[in-house]
Amino acid sequence: MERGMISVDQWSERSQAYFLTHLHSDHTKGLSSQWSKGPLFCSPVTAKLFPVKFPEFDFSLLRVLEIGSSHLLSLVSPTTGSKTTVQVTAIDAHHCPGASMYLFQGEFGCVLYTGDFRWEATSERAKLGKDKLLNALGNDKVDLLYIDNTYCNPFYSFPPREVAAQQVVDIIESHPEHDIIIGIDTLGKEDLLLHISRTLKTKIWVWPERLQTMHLLGLYDIFTTDTSLTRVRAVPRYSFSIDTLEGLNSMRSTIGIMPSGLPWVWRSLEENADSPASFSICHSAGSKGSTSDGLHVDRCQLNSKSSSARRYHPYAYSVPYSDHSCFGEIEEFIKLVQPSKIRGIVSSSFSYTNPLYHFSHLCGVSQLPEQLGKKVQKEEENARTVQTKSAIGCSEYRETKPKRDRTLKAGNLRVYRSRISVLRRVRCGAKIVEMDNID
Repeated sequence: MERGMISVDQWSERSQAYFLTHLHSDHTKGLSSQWSKGPLFCSPVTAKLFPVKFPEFDFSLLRVLEIGSSHLLSLVSPTTGSKTTVQVTAIDAHHCPGASMYLFQGEFGCVLYTGDFRWEATSERAKLGKDKLLNALGNDKVDLLYIDNTYCNPFYSFPPREVAAQQVVDIIESHPEHDIIIGIDTLGKEDLLLHISRTLKTKIWVWPERLQTMHLLGLYDIFTTDTSLTRVRAVPRYSFSIDTLEGLNSMRSTIGIMPSGLPWVWRSLEENADSPASFSICHSAGSKGSTSDGLHVDRCQLNSKSSSARRYHPYAYSVPYSDHSCFGEIEEFIKLVQPSKIRGIVSSSFSYTNPLYHFSHLCGVSQLPEQLGKKVQKEEENARTVQTKSAIGCSEYRETKPKRDRTLKAGNLRVYRSRISVLRRVRCGAKIVEMDNID
């Protein structure tokens, strides 16, 4: 497909049709209420939520694609001026409300863009998505796969979300006299909160803007902005910090829970008297250690052992609840679609790995370029050593600075992908490092 025909999650270039996978901020950079370059295709749920994020947008530009349905686009070749037809099918990505994959089929061949996604082996929604995808493919072969490679690293192995959700419930039940705060983003983790509410038969507090989103999603009776009605509160992830937890505990016993695929760890005040206490991300494997208060925990381990909830501070837990596919799920997806070529949509992240390095044998590539192999080996070695010095024994902190934006190319198709922000230096306020919805 030629440049200037279709753009996915990229809003600065001129194209004839634009596709939005979901409303997380790293996929909407460049999109604003004033944006008016052309028709914008998205799922029904995304269209419903769109006015909250872009209230003055020209909504006549929105084109709603039902999940599982196909739509024919009549486009014009910028080179020859001749008309061409592209069939696009929207598939449930099961990442956050409204998240979609897009399958493009036309004279150029077959291209699948997953956006952010998670298809667990135990998920009924994933099974339905697979059926829809295979039916849409028919006898076609995926020539090029753009895949969510956020956790394309063998270190990452997450439990199914329903298992991680129960881990959160178990933590809450083990602290019956505590208030509970849970760090979430402006969109996503709704299923987790619903599981907590239904299992514990309790309402959950959310901030007013989040309550508006919940109501748009049809969730009216479970969430509240009245703190007197519940001891469980879902708070913005950026406001979730050790300083906040310590302040809350000076008034009432409080436990914080961070549901994320990222391994969050406690950075001790003793590390640097001039630095505020905070959560950070640890990228290491190691043996057992002890916190300063005698609490014995494992060091950060980016492997199968990371499937358990961990207590990294007397007031804080991390639970491996991820809305992105882990390494094994990425591998199963690639086996399912058997693409001829594969590209990762995340070109800069805390543990970036080119998916071709691990999965070239599934794409008919018999031998990797030597330069690529050496590059990825170095990146994975860095992922093992990027650590956060903390009370549980991690010993080194490095900050990776991302490049601004990336343009992903393959053949005649160019799909644009906004950058994923990486580790940002902890500043005054000691807030959790926000990873633009990478969880």
